[in-house]
Amino acid sequence: MATLSPIQRRRLNNFTANRRGFWSLWIFLVLFGLSLCAELIANDKPLVVSYHGDWYFPVIQQVPEETFGGFLPTEADYRDDFIAGEIESNGWMLWPPIRFSYNTINYDLTVPSPAPPSAENWLGTDDQGRDVAARVIYGFRISVLFGLTLTIASSIVGVAVGALQGYYGGKIDLFGQRFIEIWSGLPMLYLLIILSSIVQPNFWWLLGIMLLFSWMGLVDVVRAEFLRARNFEYVKAARALGLDNRRIMFRHILPNAMVATLTFMPFILTGAITGLTSLDFLGFGLPSGSPSLGELIAQGKANLHAPWLGISAFVSLAVMLTLLVFVGEAVRDAFDPRKN
Repeated sequence: MATLSPIQRRRLNNFTANRRGFWSLWIFLVLFGLSLCAELIANDKPLVVSYHGDWYFPVIQQVPEETFGGFLPTEADYRDDFIAGEIESNGWMLWPPIRFSYNTINYDLTVPSPAPPSAENWLGTDDQGRDVAARVIYGFRISVLFGLTLTIASSIVGVAVGALQGYYGGKIDLFGQRFIEIWSGLPMLYLLIILSSIVQPNFWWLLGIMLLFSWMGLVDVVRAEFLRARNFEYVKAARALGLDNRRIMFRHILPNAMVATLTFMPFILTGAITGLTSLDFLGFGLPSGSPSLGELIAQGKANLHAPWLGISAFVSLAVMLTLLVFVGEAVRDAFDPRKN
């Protein structure tokens, strides 16, 4: 196992010394890990089925209805009374804690949708009869995955652009700054609204559009680090030894610039999640029916008589963003050279 250098050990100690950020990281990792296993927590298919001594795993395989005494070759509907009764008579089923997926409609409601919380629907249902708890779990997962993907992609582009501008300077830096000034002035929301009328938004389409504008957040920080470090003695020595520009940039200067980059990344992640939620709330985000916290907020706004919709979405977003902000503060303390 590799040992930590004194600087790395000091940063780790500074991070763990911020107890609020340290425990926030663990809580966030646990919640994100549970959301990655959403199919095992909230699903309209049983985890395991035993029928006539044979074992089936509907979560990971499609089992036709004919297998359980039905008449259709299509996948079995395990919530159907006939199929459920046939399986219970000749075996058993193990269901997940929540017997609904994010798009499962509960047709057995005794009250109009949106239905209040109950033993069957822990957080109630939305205006289409879908389980709110299941949609929160799946929505949490897609929000974090979208934010992480956008953060990593925008960091790669932003670091590369900032490194080129800061290291070479001159006309590259001059024209690069003028381009960023013009590009940052474009109204991203209006462009998304216009493009939404042309193509159907999806996960990757939204990711690409938001990436076109989110990469500029790290350019100034990385550019400043490269402008400052390109005339240091160790860089001049590397040039004298015959190292090419690429090796000098990415082997010697970039590690110093990554300190500021890593400090900003948790806050970029929160911005990406907030951006996706805002677009979903306005109706220009993920396709209709996708598990989305922003869409759940919009339903809460449209159904003020069902407060569980807005409260569920608000608490989910508040917990997620609060944990990420606390983690960001701990990372900032870890890389702060003034803290010992």
